[in-house]
Amino acid sequence: MKMLINRTDSLLEESLDGFAAAHSDILLLGTERKFVRRRALKPGKVALISGGGSGHEPLHAGYVGLGMLDAACPGQVFTSPTPDQMIEAAEAVDTGGGVLFIVKNYEGDVMNFTMAAEMAGREVASVVTDDDVAVENSTYTTGRRGVAGTLIVEKMIGAAAETGTPLAALKTLGDDVNRRTRSMGVALLPCTVPAAGRPNFALAEDEMEMGVGIHGEPGRRRVALASADAIADELLGAILKDLAPGQGSEVLLLVNGFGATPLIQLYLMVNSARRILDGAGITATRFLTGSYVTALDMAGASVTLSVLDDRAKALWDAPVHTAALRWGA
Repeated sequence: MKMLINRTDSLLEESLDGFAAAHSDILLLGTERKFVRRRALKPGKVALISGGGSGHEPLHAGYVGLGMLDAACPGQVFTSPTPDQMIEAAEAVDTGGGVLFIVKNYEGDVMNFTMAAEMAGREVASVVTDDDVAVENSTYTTGRRGVAGTLIVEKMIGAAAETGTPLAALKTLGDDVNRRTRSMGVALLPCTVPAAGRPNFALAEDEMEMGVGIHGEPGRRRVALASADAIADELLGAILKDLAPGQGSEVLLLVNGFGATPLIQLYLMVNSARRILDGAGITATRFLTGSYVTALDMAGASVTLSVLDDRAKALWDAPVHTAALRWGA
């Protein structure tokens, strides 16, 4: 195992310290590094809080800032944050508008965020993301997994929250964006959890895992390595079958790297996906390409589609200024 690391037991803390120093203009660390929060809070605005296991950077801390999250709670690598982290984050960033939790559909995340909502002593609502079409159930989840589509939900809710949209309406919006959004991924190489020091699953040189989860969980099946066009065809085939957008629909296309996939390959996947969408009579009018919801050093990518209407386009285009996403601000 070759990593830029001092000790596995201090990896998260040291990384958070560096992250907070590098982006001190927009965010700061909470007490005992339990959360990352926006430096400038808007009075009366609904506070948006997300979080999850570390190892998926820039999700979630990278999306703290103007137009997205007010706070993010980092757990240990691939491990849910604890309820006290969410409670303390809520206390720090709730300025009177209530709190909305945005939660990926993993058993530990859902359980701990639910406990936090019950114990927070303030008005709290939750949106649970479950955009992964690969499998209905896994050892990590009940139902579909929440993966890269979570970023889209956070961005659109974040834009609406900046305009003063109340808590109940933000929850309705988040649930709607989640319903319009679907994802599926493929792994070419496994990831290595630092504490384990070895890959968390094995793939032969001529194999790939179709439908892999962002912790390396099994997907639909293990298959022979194929061309990018063939991979895009299978991923989008599954997404389009489930999402069923009508001909003439506009979509946001997110091609997301898992941590060890270079941009030249990700943009090639964008090209493959765009050709498939054009052939189905669907137009990608918004794009995001890069490593935004990762799995440590896993090689591979996911494709996400989110169906757009005029409001969704306006929310996506609205200004955002975070460590990982910045435009129009």
